[in-house]
Amino acid sequence: MTRVCYNTLMNLAARLRPQTLKEFIGQHHLVGQGKILRKMIETGNLFSMILWGPPGSGKTTLARIIAKETNANFHHLSAVEAGKAKLMEIIKEAEKNKNLLKIIPTILFLDEIHRWNKAQQDALLPYVENGQITLIGATTENP
Repeated sequence: MTRVCYNTLMNLAARLRPQTLKEFIGQHHLVGQGKILRKMIETGNLFSMILWGPPGSGKTTLARIIAKETNANFHHLSAVEAGKAKLMEIIKEAEKNKNLLKIIPTILFLDEIHRWNKAQQDALLPYVENGQITLIGATTENP
C-alpha cells in the first residue's frame, strides 16, 4: 500500500496550476482575444471586480495570473480570517508602492468576500474608490 502525503498533493496541484493567461483554460468570454480581462491585462489598466463561481473554477488562479502578468503586488486574504488590521497593513504598503518613482499596482484578492461585514467593507471602500488598491473579490454566492 502506498501512502501519499497531503503536502505532496498540494505541491503537485500548485505545480500544475496555470501560471499565464495562455495556460488558463475556459472563460473565453472574459480572457479570449479582444475580451475585457485580456485587454485589461495587456494594457495594464487594472480595475476592481468580483469573480463568482463554484469552488475550483479558477477564481484564485485567474487573480494570480492578472497580478503576475501586470507586475502587480498580490495580497491574498480570506474574508473569514482577515480583519481590518491586516487590511490597513496592505493599504500602507500599497501607498508606499504608489509613491515610488514607478507606480507599482497593488491587487488585493479577497476570498469569500461575501463574508465581510459592513464595517470591514466601509474600511476598504475609500482605497478602492481612489485607486490605491485594485480589489478582486471571489465568492461562491451570487452577488
